[in-house]
Amino acid sequence: MSQHSVRVRFAPSPTGPLHLGGMRTALYNYLFAKKHGGTFILRIEDTDRKRFVENSESYILETLKWCHIEPDEGVGYGGPYSPYSQSKRYHIYRMYINKLLKKGYAYYAFDTDQDLDKKRKEYNNYGLTFSYNSRIRMNLNNSLTMTEKELHDKLRSCSYVIRFKIEPGKKLKMHDIIRGNIIIDTDHLDDKILLKSDGVATYHLAHTIDDHLMKITHVIRGEEWLPSTSLHILLYRALGWTPPHFAHLPLILNKNGKGKISKRNTNSLNYPIYPIQWKIPKTQIIIPGYRELGYLPEAFVNMLALLGWNPGVEREILSLQELINLFSLEKIKKSGVYFDIQKANWFNKKHLNKEKIFSFLFEEIKKRSISCKKDYLCKVIHLTIDRIHFIHEIWEHSFYFFIYPSSYEANFFNKICHENTISQLENAKILLYNMNQFTSVHLRLLFQKTKNKHKIMQLFRLALVGVLKGIDIFIILEMLGKEESIQRIEKLIYKIKEKI
Repeated sequence: MSQHSVRVRFAPSPTGPLHLGGMRTALYNYLFAKKHGGTFILRIEDTDRKRFVENSESYILETLKWCHIEPDEGVGYGGPYSPYSQSKRYHIYRMYINKLLKKGYAYYAFDTDQDLDKKRKEYNNYGLTFSYNSRIRMNLNNSLTMTEKELHDKLRSCSYVIRFKIEPGKKLKMHDIIRGNIIIDTDHLDDKILLKSDGVATYHLAHTIDDHLMKITHVIRGEEWLPSTSLHILLYRALGWTPPHFAHLPLILNKNGKGKISKRNTNSLNYPIYPIQWKIPKTQIIIPGYRELGYLPEAFVNMLALLGWNPGVEREILSLQELINLFSLEKIKKSGVYFDIQKANWFNKKHLNKEKIFSFLFEEIKKRSISCKKDYLCKVIHLTIDRIHFIHEIWEHSFYFFIYPSSYEANFFNKICHENTISQLENAKILLYNMNQFTSVHLRLLFQKTKNKHKIMQLFRLALVGVLKGIDIFIILEMLGKEESIQRIEKLIYKIKEKI
């Protein structure tokens, strides 16, 4: 493959936000382009105006930006093949549909929806499926069964669609980079609509023309387009063009086994399916995405890349540049892949960056007007980083290094509210006060020998942290220092006395 020949496109429809499947398609196109020194194009396939949803286009652009996979050319970026929105290219499609009509590869069809519904019912009654194809088209209301004059009159008075004329009895060979060789019998294909009655080109016609004119070399898209690929290849041939290489990606399936991930099942899932938040235009309801839930873009991209592709290395944690270097379409799985939110969380944990956590924690203590040394902050992060999956979780796991607990775990606190606890804490306080070397090592040795060691440790934890959770209590004592630790124990004693 020559270094600068690869041209790929990500071509979403603006019918709402991108979900995980669409985002992975964009990512694979991007990785493939960059691997081969090629061009990644963003085209917006907006011919279906009925399904158009406002803000979809800006959402797509913002999502690609957040994931650091920005296009080289296309909508929002310009380029030599403008316009990159299909709704601005109707005149181009009209020109090529006329060529297909002239060459006899397409024909006008005047059947109304009612006519076709009637036919479907007739077929259903015989237990058959109606298909507008070579076996039946000569018995239907189209230009193939009319004289030129009849056609001329019809075109002036009736609405119509333009269909592709499939030649029966052919064995069509096609190759898919992921799935290998496929043979299609053209007897099983129907005459798909290329131009709708409102004069708008369908996906089949528009994307074929655009891919050719934009010099697309590889079409990498979801497997739902596999059944239509034979028609697309026939369209290329009818127009005298060489088809691009095709690669159809496996579906992303729900972990519970209930079908593929899609926008329709957003509400029934216990994990996000959008990269960034989406505001539903009609209701203004906000559905959070991975960005808002605290996932790092590099972790999200790493997770998504390995959802159906095996890089062939032992490591799973890979930077965008490493993903580019390793990427290959041949290593993509054929079968559907299961999405697992636990795995996504694991990727995020592995991508956590101490510098970013430092900035976040620094802001948190600044908000509370707490001052502390950089070394202390770094030490706190080092002690607590293994306990978190997201940057925003750092405060709940480290607050006790900076501030007194604002309350105490109720169940345990109520259990210990008696005089005996007070004397235990008073004795422990004296031991701490008399220590010369206030380090975790010396503290551990000292309390190793005390009676009720376990209970004392729990009381210390309650006094210092407020809950029976957190890192090693002796390390907390050392970090807070003698004075602060004793003050927190005194506060707990006071609270117990108040309760008694």
